[in-house]
Amino acid sequence: MLVKIINRLVARLTVHTKRSCYSLLPKPLNVAVLISSITLSLSASAYAENKPSSDNGLSEEGFNRYVAQLKNEAAAKGIDKAKLEQAFADITFRPTVVKSDKSQPEKKITLDDYLATRVPDWKVKQAVEQYNENKVLLEEIADKYGVQARFIVALWGNESNFGKIQGNFSVLSALASLAYEGRREKLFKDNFFAVLRILDEGHIDVKALKGSWAGAMGQTQFMPISFLNYAVDYDGDGRKDIWETKADVFASIANYLSAEGWDSEGTWGRQVTLTKPVPFSGLAKSNMKPLSFWSSNGVRRYNGSELPNVNVDASLIMPDGEKGRIYLVYNNFHTLMKWNRSSYFGVSVGYLSERIKRGY
Repeated sequence: MLVKIINRLVARLTVHTKRSCYSLLPKPLNVAVLISSITLSLSASAYAENKPSSDNGLSEEGFNRYVAQLKNEAAAKGIDKAKLEQAFADITFRPTVVKSDKSQPEKKITLDDYLATRVPDWKVKQAVEQYNENKVLLEEIADKYGVQARFIVALWGNESNFGKIQGNFSVLSALASLAYEGRREKLFKDNFFAVLRILDEGHIDVKALKGSWAGAMGQTQFMPISFLNYAVDYDGDGRKDIWETKADVFASIANYLSAEGWDSEGTWGRQVTLTKPVPFSGLAKSNMKPLSFWSSNGVRRYNGSELPNVNVDASLIMPDGEKGRIYLVYNNFHTLMKWNRSSYFGVSVGYLSERIKRGY
């Protein structure tokens, strides 16, 4: 077939030029070069159509083989056959989620930038409205789980903008793609099988199972394993519905915090100032010291007054260094770090909770 293409090309070039096309090429290699050039061109075209999806050599074919293995493993775990077929019917490779997982922010934002985008005044206003609108249910759940209602609302607002932004990626496709990519295969594979359990238990239909590019789900943005560990069927309808049912959403948030050591009598922290260099800082448990220690080392309230004289341990954190905002944070902040390891995130939740407490 290739020879026929070459012959046609040579014939056409000969007709439309006053001299043979061969004379345009080095004499001994003219045909060989032409064949080589066309072969490379055709090969490049074929590669462009079927090229791997990443530098790691990921491909649609490789992904399909990987998914077939996942299906066999899932069947061995006893997942209902009919639900298994439904779950695997539309799983596709999503290179975009792999790209998102690898991407790093090009510009480092400051905590001030972060708070301006995560806790703007309009969100605070909505948070207060949501708190007041759902106050009876929130206070009931707060009392049961020992977690102040304002923190439930603050986490709800930060994670999904009060349920409005839950993600539109296929959770199964996203997790399968991230597991196939391989850098954190066990994490995403375990969460993939957790999703299958969630479907098998009937908490949501596979067609409605959408979430973030990383596989976080619902108004709580739980990863599937967190769902299995902490999600609550608070309204007793047989489904742990973190997608649509506020009672289940609020109770699931509260259950997570309670199970991870939340102190219902305490708060999260306070912004402070330094009057001299401190001996150490950071979230390491070994760096938690009584307020009296921090006071003796020149730490003051943000307004410059003395710290309260109470027996509470705290960590000193400086997310942007000594020139940025500085906080003393308590045990509840460490619990928030189990939800999300970003100190920016923890401060934003605490800050929003304070604004809710003030009523705006």
